[in-house]
Amino acid sequence: MISAETPLLLGSASPRRRDILSGLGLALRVEPADIPELVAPFEKALDYVTRIVAAKLGAVAARAKGPFAGALVADTVVVIDGEILGKPTDIEDAASLLGKIVGRTHTVYTRYAISLPNAPEVALAARTVATEVTLRAASPDEIKRYAASGEGLDKAGAYAAQGLGAFLIERIAGSYSNVVGLPACEVVVDLRALGLIGLFP
Repeated sequence: MISAETPLLLGSASPRRRDILSGLGLALRVEPADIPELVAPFEKALDYVTRIVAAKLGAVAARAKGPFAGALVADTVVVIDGEILGKPTDIEDAASLLGKIVGRTHTVYTRYAISLPNAPEVALAARTVATEVTLRAASPDEIKRYAASGEGLDKAGAYAAQGLGAFLIERIAGSYSNVVGLPACEVVVDLRALGLIGLFP
């Protein structure tokens, strides 16, 4: 059971994932996975997130120390026309990525996996959740100015739904928190099923 003495081990440096889980009242200990997140040639989005999340779980399991109730890792990608859009390398790249998705609908996939301390490398719950996001048509100047804000530099697709980037979002079909980085509804269901949380909230 997740508690202050036996927290949930979060294998992610993402402050958004930490905020989502903390907002649910869950005690956390952050242990970033620190693995290369490179897309293999011709790799499809669902294959990519499945591979990366498995690698993250293995990395976290290898360095997990101290008491913890369970481990959770996740990865989020933005996909349009079958192309995986990762995090931009700089402001110019951010503007280029945004130019591909404004005025259109793209899909945000977040995959997560949860394991228990007796076999932290084995996912006992794993899901990939998809959300459709439509961005309004934005002018080149708007794209340039938003990219220059730097907000999207550490985010897949180069925008933040929970920040300034909300000015671009016309419609979201599916889980909002999934776009931010972790589908809270599904995570709670799986944590309950694994006995990591009791009556909720």
